[in-house]
Amino acid sequence: MSKRSTIDSLDTLVTLRSRDVDRLQADLSGKAGVRDRYRANLERLAGLCADSGASGALPLVLSINCANYKQAVMQIADTHRNDLDLHEADMAVTQQALNSAWRKREVLGQVLEQKRNDLSNEQQKHDRKQQDELAIQAWHRGRQP
Repeated sequence: MSKRSTIDSLDTLVTLRSRDVDRLQADLSGKAGVRDRYRANLERLAGLCADSGASGALPLVLSINCANYKQAVMQIADTHRNDLDLHEADMAVTQQALNSAWRKREVLGQVLEQKRNDLSNEQQKHDRKQQDELAIQAWHRGRQP
């Protein structure tokens, strides 16, 4: 495989890795929005539970109804907390995948840059050699009587 095709292949790989990084960043951003909604819902549920007031000051039937309401709200909040914990664990996995994809892209980018530098150095070396040969030919022509 020629050096130019190696560089083209590496460039394609870097582009693909960049797309993976972008996709994972968008995915993580979406998950952060969901996490924020979970947290806001938990705050609202805590507010609903607190705003329902003390159930002991009400008549018996209303007191039982208020207690059932609080219990239901607390169960929903508990379920939400569990869901939030699972969602945050999923976010951590996505973050690790993003970090891994970013490292792979960076490594390939460094290899690509090195290959480009090597090719550029070879081209400059070839150009200098060609110029030296032309200079030698001109010098020999100048010495001929």
